[in-house]
Amino acid sequence: MRKAFKAYDIRGVYNRDFNGDDVYKIGFFLPGLLNAETVLIGYDVRTSSPEILEFLCKGITDSGADVHVAGACTTPMIYWATAKYGYEASVMITASHNPASYNGLKISAANALPVGFDTGLSELLEMAEASEIVPADIPGIYSDFDFKNDYLIFLKKYQPDVSGLKIAVDCSNGMGSLLIRELLGDSPIYLFDTPDGNFPNHDPNPLEEKNVADLKDAVIKNGCDIGLIFDGDADRVMFVDEKGNFIQPDLMIAVLSGYFADKGLKGAALQDIRTSKSVTEFIEEKGFTMHMWRVGRAYAALKLREINGLFGGELAGHYYFRDFYFSDSAYLAALLILGEVKKFHDKGKSVSQMISEITKYYGTGEMNFHIDRKVEAMQVLKLGFTKAELPLAFYDFDGYRIEFKHWWFNVRPSNTEPYLRFLAEADSPALLESIRMQALNLLEPFMVEGGEHH
Repeated sequence: MRKAFKAYDIRGVYNRDFNGDDVYKIGFFLPGLLNAETVLIGYDVRTSSPEILEFLCKGITDSGADVHVAGACTTPMIYWATAKYGYEASVMITASHNPASYNGLKISAANALPVGFDTGLSELLEMAEASEIVPADIPGIYSDFDFKNDYLIFLKKYQPDVSGLKIAVDCSNGMGSLLIRELLGDSPIYLFDTPDGNFPNHDPNPLEEKNVADLKDAVIKNGCDIGLIFDGDADRVMFVDEKGNFIQPDLMIAVLSGYFADKGLKGAALQDIRTSKSVTEFIEEKGFTMHMWRVGRAYAALKLREINGLFGGELAGHYYFRDFYFSDSAYLAALLILGEVKKFHDKGKSVSQMISEITKYYGTGEMNFHIDRKVEAMQVLKLGFTKAELPLAFYDFDGYRIEFKHWWFNVRPSNTEPYLRFLAEADSPALLESIRMQALNLLEPFMVEGGEHH
């Protein structure tokens, strides 16, 4: 079970990294941890989700707390309902973008605050491993709770006019298909919009290029203006332009800023430590104050709340909104971004032109290296690069981001996989290639055999 407890959530291969008995214990001790009399639960389409739901509900009701089960839903639906209806605790049964054999639990506290390893999961693990289970004299009550209509009413406030836009949507056989037709209608071209927990067409991870191949083809063959793709639990959305080129997800934070600027809203916005400088500069030019913070919902949602930010995003395709209880929503991001695309389309501009107006720098994209001695490797990179040139800025709250006059890089250990992640950005392709080669040379001694992984 310990192996399944990650920085942001509980996740692993079901019946290998954790099992039904572990889920029962988690359910039993969760209400006490979060001081909850009732726990809201949702689940995704994975084949193991019904069994996990059963164990989880049994644990919660045996502790004396009630459960309200929302049924099959997207992860952001559970965040929204947690805050909207005043739940002290909620659980979404999902493994997000992982392959079909995985599953997990995303736990939120009151106001949809994320519960990560530093904010409750470590205590929950201790309780589940060490505490005695004594069922309550009066068990809690199980009931269903369907709030889809309320949720749709909320989302439809942000529904854009997409007339004249040709859109392709890949639902990845996941939860993205749940409400998308009700939000965008029947005119888009829909791919893989039948929920299937075996993910028969491709893994539900849009960051892997091979998983976006069908969407790219559909966009090109049908002459679409834009394509969008959801991950398995629809908390992330990513885009391809009219030429079938994948758009680096952090660039869409800059696109989102257009919506808020046109509404006359000003204030703080959030990016993660990997975000392109193009994005920061573009958003600050629109009058927003940009804040940089750690990667992952467990950190981003709390930081956006702390700065009372209007919106924010991550390189991994999560987009956060003050109006969404400071949580991430792929549907809301998709609606707002399509609205911005429509504005450009009406001016005769394509999505690729829209993105080219944001992009000023050249980037490597995130490169993953299979490295066990992560701390040592990071130190070698830091020393190797700062020895040759004096940095202008240094951030160390999530690995390192070190900025120089003409370029910057970030290196950070993955919180969920055995990888060291590196990316760099420079103001010329030649400089970028030189940095990339230097980084490869510095990291090579640390790589596990076959250690470079994109």
